[in-house]
Amino acid sequence: MSQPLHLRGVVLPQGEPRELWIADGTIHTEPVPGAQTICTEGWIMSGLVDAHCHIGLGIEGAVSVETARAQAVADRNAGVLLIRDAGSPSDTHWIDDEAGLPRIVRAGQHIAAPRRYLRNLGVEVPPEQLADQVEIEARRGDGWVKLVGDWIDRSAGDIEPLWPADIAAQAIARAHQVGARVTAHCFAEQSVQELVRAGIDGIEHGTGLDDDTIALMAEAEVALVPTLININNFPQYAEPAKQKFPNYFAHMEDLYRRRRQTVGKAREAGVGIYAGTDAGTVIKHGRVPDEIIELAKVGGAEFALGAASWRSREWLGAPSTLDDGDWADLVVYAADPRVELEVVRHPSLIVLRGQLVDPNLG
Repeated sequence: MSQPLHLRGVVLPQGEPRELWIADGTIHTEPVPGAQTICTEGWIMSGLVDAHCHIGLGIEGAVSVETARAQAVADRNAGVLLIRDAGSPSDTHWIDDEAGLPRIVRAGQHIAAPRRYLRNLGVEVPPEQLADQVEIEARRGDGWVKLVGDWIDRSAGDIEPLWPADIAAQAIARAHQVGARVTAHCFAEQSVQELVRAGIDGIEHGTGLDDDTIALMAEAEVALVPTLININNFPQYAEPAKQKFPNYFAHMEDLYRRRRQTVGKAREAGVGIYAGTDAGTVIKHGRVPDEIIELAKVGGAEFALGAASWRSREWLGAPSTLDDGDWADLVVYAADPRVELEVVRHPSLIVLRGQLVDPNLG
């Protein structure tokens, strides 16, 4: 049994000075005998969340265990202690047995239509098999399923949905029957409109959201994980297609230009918005601080911090307020991140499952 720990500091989001004790992997609000004081001043909050991340995934598909571990360590060292893995071809359940790695909520493997997505990333099925595959991925995951909602259709020269709306609705209903929630990659307008009306639980990216769909999302409590640091790459993604697929290029440029306005409208309407990086292929792991800073450009520092910590944790069903009996998963900053947001790049302490993290151990 490890030595209990003691911290004193300002706890967010309440913003009140508190003392916390840690023993047996949980938070205690009364003194624990023999506790080692590791913090006497600082700003303390529940561990960060990457709500759209891909552990075990690389550009070519599944990666080795060693690479997957390095991905998880990079996220952890940035203060990310809870990950919603939004699709991976690797079985990462071994991570659950490694106390020094973040907790993971999995979504199974991406589900895509044949030859309509990136190779080696998803399982490909025709529309008539979508509902059955959703059930399979629901049982592989931890309560989530990930659909590829749209992608470039080279025959059309632009982004098009992968699934007929009625087929998607049936698949979402099947997931709900087995106790899973469904989210989907959506860049363009049609897919997100159809999937929200089909009863989906979450939208990834969501750059094509319009006012009516945003209102429906807010009413139905459909979550949005915009992955702004990924959207920032839209011009780079589209540039190689400029000559061959000019409509696609122009579309991606337009979605990119209005990205902050789109997310801002969703925030104003009351849509739940959470921080995710899309790390795993183009985006490197450990970049949640960058996503927090991008989200702050939309809604301010406290909104961005909540999207990457307490609100995101609550949405995923994890303890979020560092109360008695909660998981002892927390980060400490030397300055108030609500005022000096850049401090999120440099956590002064990380505690995961009640253990002080040494980032040098890997």
